Amino acid sequence: MTVYFSDRSFRFLRGLARHNERDWFHAHKADYEAHVREPFQRLLGDLQPALAAISPHFRADPRPLGGSLFRIQRDTRYARDKSPYKPWQGARLFHARRREVPAPSWYLHLQPGEHFFAAGIWHPDTPVVRRIRQFIVDNPEGWRRAARAPAMARRYPLSDDEMLVRPPRGFPEDFPFLDDLRRRNFIVVRPLDDDLMTGPRLRATLERDLRATAPFMDYLCAALDLEF
Repeated sequence: MTVYFSDRSFRFLRGLARHNERDWFHAHKADYEAHVREPFQRLLGDLQPALAAISPHFRADPRPLGGSLFRIQRDTRYARDKSPYKPWQGARLFHARRREVPAPSWYLHLQPGEHFFAAGIWHPDTPVVRRIRQFIVDNPEGWRRAARAPAMARRYPLSDDEMLVRPPRGFPEDFPFLDDLRRRNFIVVRPLDDDLMTGPRLRATLERDLRATAPFMDYLCAALDLEF
């Protein structure tokens, strides 16, 4: 079994959180490449066969530019946080048509003490949110199986981030998943611990997570007329 990340990966990210400056980053760039970016790229490449077996339309792309890995440099143009770097590394396993239409994705977040796996669509535009809400109303049993089945809800709970105060207008008040229509993000999240991230079971665990959340992703793709 392959080990990807190590204590040296965490040491770099903790150091970056304390010294979020360009001079510090460039002085430690070799550590970033060796212990964060390159291991993450290897992991993405190793996940692609399992992902392709789940859906031929999603990609775990290890390319350094234009692939799954997000840049560690922060886009400060419109952000309140003007620090030049993110103290984490993230990657999304994206739909092949992501540049054409809004699409859900899988996401993996590497940050000491705050790692997580997620699946879904985050911060979609208002028309996309409306389409998903209407699809849930039109297909409630599918939503129950994809997002509200007991085993799914225990291991991959829906994120309650940025919920509306009350359900949107125009939907039946007796709808069984009325609270889910308050969502602005349709995401399931599972925290991951440090030992898993640095251990030999990481890839197998993530492959299991991908399979377990595939029905949820399939449902969102159906809501947005995307192939799965």
